[in-house]
Amino acid sequence: MKQLLVFFFLFFQFLGFTQETTVKSSKIDSSFFYISEANIYKKERIFDKALEYANKAIVYSDKKRNNFSLANGYQTLGIIFYDFKKYDLAIEKLLRSVAIYNSLEPTSELALSYYNLGMCFMNKANYSRAESYFDKSTAIYQSLDLSNAKNMVQLQKALLYLEKKEDAIAEKTFEELTRLPKDKNIFEMQSEAFYQLGNLKAKQDINNLALNYLTRGYEISVNDKNLEQQLKFCKYLSEIYEKIGDSKNSLIYLKTYTKLKDSIQSISRSKEQNFVSERAKVNDIMKSMEKLDKENKEKEKEGKFSKLINILSIALITILSLLSLSLYKNNIIRNKSNELLRDKNNELEIAKERMEKASKARAEFLSTVSHELRTPLNAINGISHILLEDKPKASQIEYLKSLKFSGNYLLTYINEILEINRIESNNIEIEQINFNFKELLHNIQNSLKEQASQNNNEFKLEIAKEVPENLIGDPTKLSQIFINLINNALKFTHNGTITVKAYVIHKSEDDCSLKFEVADTGIGIPKDKQESIFESFSQGSVEINRKYGGTGLGLTIVRRLVSLMGGKIAVESEVNKGSTFLFSLDFKIGEETVPVNTNLVLDDTIFINKRVLLVEDNKINQMITKKILEKKRMLCELCETGEDAILKLKENKYDLVLMDVHLPGINGTIATEEIRKFDTKTPIIALTAISLDENRDMLMSFGMNDVITKPFNPDNLYKVIETNLLIETNIA
Repeated sequence: MKQLLVFFFLFFQFLGFTQETTVKSSKIDSSFFYISEANIYKKERIFDKALEYANKAIVYSDKKRNNFSLANGYQTLGIIFYDFKKYDLAIEKLLRSVAIYNSLEPTSELALSYYNLGMCFMNKANYSRAESYFDKSTAIYQSLDLSNAKNMVQLQKALLYLEKKEDAIAEKTFEELTRLPKDKNIFEMQSEAFYQLGNLKAKQDINNLALNYLTRGYEISVNDKNLEQQLKFCKYLSEIYEKIGDSKNSLIYLKTYTKLKDSIQSISRSKEQNFVSERAKVNDIMKSMEKLDKENKEKEKEGKFSKLINILSIALITILSLLSLSLYKNNIIRNKSNELLRDKNNELEIAKERMEKASKARAEFLSTVSHELRTPLNAINGISHILLEDKPKASQIEYLKSLKFSGNYLLTYINEILEINRIESNNIEIEQINFNFKELLHNIQNSLKEQASQNNNEFKLEIAKEVPENLIGDPTKLSQIFINLINNALKFTHNGTITVKAYVIHKSEDDCSLKFEVADTGIGIPKDKQESIFESFSQGSVEINRKYGGTGLGLTIVRRLVSLMGGKIAVESEVNKGSTFLFSLDFKIGEETVPVNTNLVLDDTIFINKRVLLVEDNKINQMITKKILEKKRMLCELCETGEDAILKLKENKYDLVLMDVHLPGINGTIATEEIRKFDTKTPIIALTAISLDENRDMLMSFGMNDVITKPFNPDNLYKVIETNLLIETNIA
């Protein structure tokens, strides 16, 4: 046995040596080479070859664990798919490249991936996503001091504004680009800016200014020797001169256009011939190198093989004898084990399928129920509001207030169930936007001061000086966490103090870790209940639920939101002495923001005699909403289907449209999309009982200006209508 072990040792050492020799002598491929080849074939529009070499680059980089090259490979593949107009595939590959680039130091390659993602979404007419990615690309180019690249992105954003029919913003951006210092590196960009300005002025029939812009752009393209740009300018200049009756200049540019076209075709044919010739030479060289490489390997193998043949023969006979006995026994054991594992795996698969179906069924049921309950709730809340506003009898006021309270309580319950379902179904995203953190906490304090005073509580806010003024994160989710925790503290505290603290754990130039505490002096939580309070529908005990009320979902939502934002929440509490909830979160440090005045003008006169089209199929909701609108002296007209809404807007002028999303026939989103084809100005506000599959961004993407969730608060409805009427008035 010892002799056999010695033999194995020497045998594998020899194998290691031969393998090392083979590797050293073999040709080492390069991901850079593959990407270069892919780009050459892409440029020549030979897409199958371009895809083949891009995939080779990805496989090679992944094998070598070279993340930068791997990201380059996915970026190249994404750009090829973009050129091939396969935008969904392009987005998938470019997002992979972005994910890898983000794990490295920021480079211009990351900015290029963001730029190409913007181009993909622009071609898919998803302009908000496109603009977002263009902004990310610009920010990186700005940080790397690559002004020319940043200006090219600005040019593309201006073209995006044209697609969005925002001609004024586009024109301003083009003019900024034309005023940049003259530099041969940006000639093509400036000539394109002049071309688009000329096009805009031509559409406005300001032909003299259009000719001025086009002539200046043409001169730049001549200096840049850009034949393609010259061709485009000559054609357009000829058309405009013809349009204004200047046949002489029209003919001059038309002749120049014909000459340029012939030159470009001649150059193109020459390039194609050169490319075929060069590729043939490269292929011949590669074949020769591969042949030589193969011959060298074969010679090496023949020399080694003759020395080993005798040793291997003896070794193999010995090994096979031992292995045969071992394999026979192992096969018997393995077959039994595999049979047992198959049975267990089948059981697990069945159990998993049942759990997934049950979870999906539960989510769909809760979503449907909560969604359907909003319609009658809208009637309850709306009618109670109207009755309270109509000066009811003194004996009726308490009943109406109780009705309104019950409706609001049930609405809160439904909203919290829907929020939990969103989180569990991964239908929620954490935003990364710049916001004023200290202002956010002060706003929360101001909004809850009155509630705190009801139980004679003092509400204090303590923010350490070291805490940055501005952070990058999700202010909506952060507000939701604080409001739930503070409301919880206010509910269980009487004649006491609620304190919110924020201080720094770690801080650098770009990011920081903050710790938060929400403390109260209320009834406290027993030790054995401190973990269960974070579970759904749990409030510590039945007695507490009966005495203080509530859904038992607030802390469940808090824990899950904190977890989604990368933190963990804990509680410290003692009965009759109070509770403290603690959690920590990481943030990027933001930039200073200019305060925005969200309360534009509170003036009821803006509502008087405004024509509002209410698109709603539910008779009760029609009655309630119309009554609420007429209280502000608005003129309300009703229709029940999306088709009727389209016809009415074609035939009449309205100041604002309230559009229910769920309608018989075509729904509100499709109706809005159709209306926007002929009317881009009239504000359209969505009325919806938002479900798991709906969100504000999705509804806004169809052309809606704002969203109001049913059942709605009348004051909130007035505020949204006022804001949109003011915006429309300012634009006009």
